[in-house]
Amino acid sequence: MTPKHHLETRAAHLEPSQVAAEISPLLRTSTTYRRDSNNQLMDPANVYGRDQNDTVRQAEAVLAQMESAAAALLWPSGMAAISAVFRILPIGSRIVVQSGIYWGTTFWVRQFCEEQGHELVEVDAANGSDLDRISAFDPALVFVETPSNPWLKVVDIADMRRRFPNAYLVVDSTAATPALTRPLELGADLVVHSATKALNGHSDVIAGVTLTAQLDDRWARLAQHRATGGAIIGPFEAWLLLRSLRTFPLRLGAMCDNALRLATYLLNHPLVEDVFYPGLPSSPYHAIATQQMQGGYGYLMSVLVRGDRQTALDVLGRLQVFQRATSLGGVESLVEHRHTIEPHTGIPENLLRLSIGIEHIDDLIADMDHALRGHSDA
Repeated sequence: MTPKHHLETRAAHLEPSQVAAEISPLLRTSTTYRRDSNNQLMDPANVYGRDQNDTVRQAEAVLAQMESAAAALLWPSGMAAISAVFRILPIGSRIVVQSGIYWGTTFWVRQFCEEQGHELVEVDAANGSDLDRISAFDPALVFVETPSNPWLKVVDIADMRRRFPNAYLVVDSTAATPALTRPLELGADLVVHSATKALNGHSDVIAGVTLTAQLDDRWARLAQHRATGGAIIGPFEAWLLLRSLRTFPLRLGAMCDNALRLATYLLNHPLVEDVFYPGLPSSPYHAIATQQMQGGYGYLMSVLVRGDRQTALDVLGRLQVFQRATSLGGVESLVEHRHTIEPHTGIPENLLRLSIGIEHIDDLIADMDHALRGHSDA
């Protein structure tokens, strides 16, 4: 498809697709492929289904086009994708990881680096002064997440490239998605998404994806790691993901619109202490988010309820439109008391993380207002 076509058009058409004449993608489930009487492959591109499946390849091609990437690799989860990036590093590498990101990533990286003898530095990558203090570290890999979960900090990707010109710059862009931020165009070497979240958006697929700017040796090692290690996604999951990608830009647009309106409302609510959302002018990351996130500020936010831990839990318990569940990026709005999950990381006890879906904004506002006012006469 020609470059002039917008993301919505590319997603709806699932371009590029040369697999079949059908409008809808085929689900190809074979685990092995025929050879002729001379033992030659009838299709040289397909030997065995562990790492060779046309449904998976089509999903990867669509994702690569969305991200303006040279290539994509699908993984069975977002954490499988992230861990693979670290596993290809030589023993004893120097690594910089952004602090205050998704706790599952931080926990795994700390453990892995200790086991492998890597030198790990955690830094607030959204803080220039903190970055200045490690300017001489010269890491092999720099890993950032923007916007971060659950603090909603926005990292200047181009600035990270300037500060660490020799590092393998990896960006977890799950909360931004290709519709809002293109890290590869800003200097990143690799982008990681939990495709479980907004890319799929229906809370029925676990998947991860890595996307590269160049087909270099590091990318070849990643591909080899997946092929030999068996960290593959099934064809049915890839097919469901393809189905979901057709509506991805429309879903995300509605989610971002809802999120900005809800964040604005909650910031002015008498029973809310603060709202972490880069779309708010009051956010310290609003300027860089406006520059770096084209088309919206995302669907994720954190809200500080005015009160203590129990106040926040009471508010959570009264919500009816918001579903109480762990995840984000789906068409349904979700709420979670994040301190319950990671009490040791400094998360405020009165923080509720919200993932905003596609419901009518008036219903979301009314639900939050009812839940908040249930504990006060204000």
